[in-house]
Amino acid sequence: MTDLDKRLSLTEFAGRIESGMTVGIGGWGARRKPMALVRALLRTGVRELTVVSCGGPDVGLLAAAGRIRKLIAPFVTLDSVPLEPHFRTARETGALEFEEWDESMFLWGLTAAAHRLPFMPVRGGLGSDIPRRNPRLRTVTSPYADGEELLAAPALTMDVALVHVNRADVRGNGQSLGPDPFFDDLFTEAAERTYLSCEHVVDRFTGPPQSLLVQRQNVTGVLHTPRGAHFTSCAPDYGRDEAFQRTYVQAAGDPDTWREFEARFLSSDEDAYQQAVDAQPAREGAPG
Repeated sequence: MTDLDKRLSLTEFAGRIESGMTVGIGGWGARRKPMALVRALLRTGVRELTVVSCGGPDVGLLAAAGRIRKLIAPFVTLDSVPLEPHFRTARETGALEFEEWDESMFLWGLTAAAHRLPFMPVRGGLGSDIPRRNPRLRTVTSPYADGEELLAAPALTMDVALVHVNRADVRGNGQSLGPDPFFDDLFTEAAERTYLSCEHVVDRFTGPPQSLLVQRQNVTGVLHTPRGAHFTSCAPDYGRDEAFQRTYVQAAGDPDTWREFEARFLSSDEDAYQQAVDAQPAREGAPG
């Protein structure tokens, strides 16, 4: 890798993540999650992570493997399945610490970190149980004539951010072609380092300028990971693999079945994972 060519292998990426780090994970629920990067982390011994995420199966897999010490999130969902099953188990058994934020607080916490501010004032969360259940949250009073009391969303600073996009170049510019950028640009700006996985590495971008979501100065490494968001969606390249997600959810409900799932899909490298997925019967919504 050089300053102009930031391409990394999954093994090189995973070797840079250390136990105890704060890791931000882009995407939203079961949409455009950097799942190849998450699977790469599962093949290492990293533990005691603080994870910042609009959670989906990224959180579920890391929780199932006992890698998360603390989770900061507004939700953890598979979209068509309201509550991620491994997250449910981790919460019910007390296996991880959970700091709940609402979505507006999460947005402005990322914004504060991106702008290197200690906090951002928000109205979200006021009048709810979130401040009562989250002792880290404080309120501030407007210094102007209105004197309004506001919630101070603390900066969500991170050691690393993991983000998946449709297209990237070797320098680290990233393009999202789907209908929603989520908070991925803020993750890259708020973290000390960003690892960007992508469906395709390109020499030149085409499409509207607003689709150029990630800027190269915020990116440390670029990873070419075709179908790297599976089994979440990466529109317009592919939708969520609902049949595989059902297999995942069913396996999560039984320890023996989950061990079989791990042995089949998670015990080897990314190529073996994709081959195991391809070996499944044809499934509606699966990436081609």
